[in-house]
Amino acid sequence: MAYVIKRYSNRKLYDTQESRYVTLDELEELIRAGKEISVVDVSNGEDLTSVTLAQIILEKERNHRTALPTAFLHQLIKHGEAWQDFVQKSFRSSLDSIITSQRESDRVFREWSARAGWAVPHAPEAESRPKPEKPNEPENLKDEVAALREQLRALEERLEKRRQA
Repeated sequence: MAYVIKRYSNRKLYDTQESRYVTLDELEELIRAGKEISVVDVSNGEDLTSVTLAQIILEKERNHRTALPTAFLHQLIKHGEAWQDFVQKSFRSSLDSIITSQRESDRVFREWSARAGWAVPHAPEAESRPKPEKPNEPENLKDEVAALREQLRALEERLEKRRQA
């Protein structure tokens, strides 16, 4: 579930779950911690999420914490929506490839750890479950990351027990 952030006419951002005002830096921290945010204008209910995320990126640029190439920014403005669509599709494709690679490396690691005798028993019904149609949905990714962390923790425990034995 997304964190709902209300934006008031004075540009203040209010975190409804924490019941407090937040800054753009705090929103950035939430996102880096894996939280999904949704920013809504209080007066008319308009979704301001993408505008706020762009503002976070621009604030980082102003503080020189990151550097978006000037040529890239010029092209983005010059070619408008067509360029933005291209960049968006490219990012989506890259993200899908990364997720696929992560799943494949997880499968290879599970096989390798099983052969080494470190395998955590995993439920065969998980293999038979249908894969989600959109692998980049945040909830599915969160569940998958949590499962991978649990598997890693269990493997670390088994490894530590073997070292002590």
